[in-house]
Amino acid sequence: MADLDSDSRQLLAPEAGREVHPGPMNIQFDSSDLRPNRPFHVEPTNIVSVSDALQRVSDRASAMNKRIHYYSRLAAPADQALVAPDHVVPAPEERYVYSPLGSAYKLQSCPEGSGKNTSLVTIFMIWNTMMGTSILSIPWGIKQAGFTTGVCVILLMGLLTLYCCYRVLRSRATIPSVDTAAWEFPDVCRHYFGAFGQWSSLLFSLVSLIGAMVVYWVLMSNFLFNTGKFMFNFIHHINDTDAALSTNDSNPVTCPSASSGRPDNGSAVFSANATGLQQFERWWDKSQTVPFYLVGLLLPLLNFKSPSFFSKFNVLGTVSIAYLTFLVTLKAARLGFHLEFHWFTPTEFFVPEIRSRFPQLTGVLTLAFFIHNCVITLLKNNKNQENNVRDLAVAYLLVTLTYLYIGVLVFASFPSPPLPKDCIEQNFLDNFPSTDILSFVARIFLLFQMVTVYPLLGYLVRVQLLGHVVGDLYPSIFHVLVLNLIIVGAGVSMACLYPNIGGIIRYSGAACGLAFVFVYPSLTYILSLRQEDRLTWPSLLFHALLIVLGLANLVAQFFM
Repeated sequence: MADLDSDSRQLLAPEAGREVHPGPMNIQFDSSDLRPNRPFHVEPTNIVSVSDALQRVSDRASAMNKRIHYYSRLAAPADQALVAPDHVVPAPEERYVYSPLGSAYKLQSCPEGSGKNTSLVTIFMIWNTMMGTSILSIPWGIKQAGFTTGVCVILLMGLLTLYCCYRVLRSRATIPSVDTAAWEFPDVCRHYFGAFGQWSSLLFSLVSLIGAMVVYWVLMSNFLFNTGKFMFNFIHHINDTDAALSTNDSNPVTCPSASSGRPDNGSAVFSANATGLQQFERWWDKSQTVPFYLVGLLLPLLNFKSPSFFSKFNVLGTVSIAYLTFLVTLKAARLGFHLEFHWFTPTEFFVPEIRSRFPQLTGVLTLAFFIHNCVITLLKNNKNQENNVRDLAVAYLLVTLTYLYIGVLVFASFPSPPLPKDCIEQNFLDNFPSTDILSFVARIFLLFQMVTVYPLLGYLVRVQLLGHVVGDLYPSIFHVLVLNLIIVGAGVSMACLYPNIGGIIRYSGAACGLAFVFVYPSLTYILSLRQEDRLTWPSLLFHALLIVLGLANLVAQFFM
């Protein structure tokens, strides 16, 4: 923020000759920023202003920030005794909103809570944030639940998670006795549940982040393996579809799970030198060697103080989803639809419409629709705050339609017969041979995107864990290296021992969703109604049912 003294001197001193032109959703980082004295003090390179002149905050503002943070820790959030008085709080035009990802946005003479993003930009930001690796497992989840059940579950989970996200968005308004303008949902949890709410929300947030990093490692190992396999097969003229159960047409689809006893790299084809093929299979194994090769690339990147370089590639996420949509549409047009409806009895090639494994899909969807820990931040910069609920609902609708489009097309176009629907893999790209050009391009896109996003996820883990436990985001290279070795070790172990992204997604999704999606939003709303003497039995029973559903969702994952 700006200088908080009573004189009229300007706290923001422009530096002439330096221009910035931030693009949409630009995130800037600096290795020397992100100290505990946020949000009042920001480094010059971290200011994203609507003006052209790069600005900086004076040392006196930083000192005042430290004083206010110190006093705020001496009392509970609800205690008004040590709240900074109005005359030391800067005017709205001198304030900054600090993003957890490292950027500071200046508010210029606009009401508190308003921003510059239109509803269209806000909706796209929410859609882009929710779209992740879960989309690769949606067809598998539909197969586990049954086609009709899967479609219904996607719609119901979209509605449930939207309502819980709405409760998160409105949670700050239920605390009229405290100024909650700068609060996030963990602050609301701390208000209602004390230190337990703060640390438990941190724990479940770390579960979601580390779970995502583990999934990324498994997928990066998969994509790197198939990329190398494509190059080897292309050079040596090997057709790996001959070594697996697959369709025999111009658009081959494979069933890797049905060919566990067959050679994985096309050893049945002798176009390549047998010794060279054996050496390749020995040193290029998806679960024994490739996960370790990634360590040499990604471990050094995790130790950077600032991931500013990688933040420039955020647009790759949108490009990847767009290309996957194109790929699925083209494949479905070429393969056609293959559906038969059998409600309870499976057949040789088709699964029943209702299956008892549907909780596996609910676990995946809990993470697929998970945005509850950052929805307040995303909507703070909405230009029209009165449209927040509408924009959130529209974004959830688009996400639901995207998941339905990908999931239904992949499931319906899967060629049954000759292949059974049970052959749909947890990563549906595994159903296309490594020699498929379109799938090869998709894997390259996703691999490069994940290599650039992985350091950002590691940075967020460092911010949350070391920032809360040690009080410094980069205490020493030793602390950071130990933390990163633990994270990388978890990824390598899962890629070697349990390379099932559907399983990892559903376990981590059900775990973090239990807290952020079902329990905390419901409990905070129940407590707020009770404090206002507005709690009714229907409302209590409905939100208690949400908590029970979240708990059942987690418990069911261990019995599937």
